[in-house]
Amino acid sequence: MALRVVSVLKRRLGGPGQKLLRSGNLLSATQHRWEKMPSSVGFPVTSRRSFSKTALIVDVDHNLGIATMKMNNPPVNSLSLELLTNFVIDLEKLENEKRCRGLIITSASPKIFSAGLDITEMYGKSSAHYAEFWKAVQELWLKLYMSNMVVIAAINGSSPAGGCLISLAGDYRIMADNPKYTIGLNETLLGIVAPFWFKDTLVNTIGNRASEHALQLGLLFSPTDALRVGIVDQVVPEDKVQDTALNVMSRWLSIPDHARQLTKTMMRKPTVDRLLKQREADIKNFVSFISRDSIQKSLHMYMKHLKERKE
Repeated sequence: MALRVVSVLKRRLGGPGQKLLRSGNLLSATQHRWEKMPSSVGFPVTSRRSFSKTALIVDVDHNLGIATMKMNNPPVNSLSLELLTNFVIDLEKLENEKRCRGLIITSASPKIFSAGLDITEMYGKSSAHYAEFWKAVQELWLKLYMSNMVVIAAINGSSPAGGCLISLAGDYRIMADNPKYTIGLNETLLGIVAPFWFKDTLVNTIGNRASEHALQLGLLFSPTDALRVGIVDQVVPEDKVQDTALNVMSRWLSIPDHARQLTKTMMRKPTVDRLLKQREADIKNFVSFISRDSIQKSLHMYMKHLKERKE
């Protein structure tokens, strides 16, 4: 992975660096400047393309160098094996888009960013299926956490468990200011233990003591509390989440790519290396754990509870 990162960085060293914007509307100023760039830079005045699958909608704006990915897996954007696989494929496509320097991840469903891992993928299936599913979860985290793009989570709804992990894997998190929305790694409430790399990601974000407290109790934070503890970086009115993400992105993209990417690698590589060294063991541990009768029973009761609530 380190060699791949260095290779990508070398290809991008020649890309146009952006100076820090000092005043005015960051988005409009950046867009104006990019539109004034010489045509040799390769950014047409209007260049936009979309590609989508059933559960993901991806829009790439080449003028801004920004892609927006919307999870579209109603009703709660559960992270199924199919969605995880398509997520990784689309991330790889975007990484290969030389003009795409930033990614905003959000939800197409109102009130929910992502409810996390699809429980049905972890209940009543074979060991081989559990292994395939968990490897896909690992792969998504690895791709997001070490992405060469600037990744911003525009959290426009609740984001528990795996939804929180996706948010934490980004570079910056903006959450809608609605007290009904929550975010956190609440695995213990389901009788499940968050794996060490979930824990490491949270510790890297909010520190050891706050993480221990949150993980043991399976805490779900309101936007205000999430901002206080540091799980999110900014809380804004619900109708301002996307615009704020674009404005924040313009500041991040004003930093020369190679310097930002190398710094990101320096900060995150030790955490990634820990999983890579133990990846197969982590899969085996997950399969063994999720296959236990007690865990299957706990998941069955949780699914039954969800079904009763819908009725």
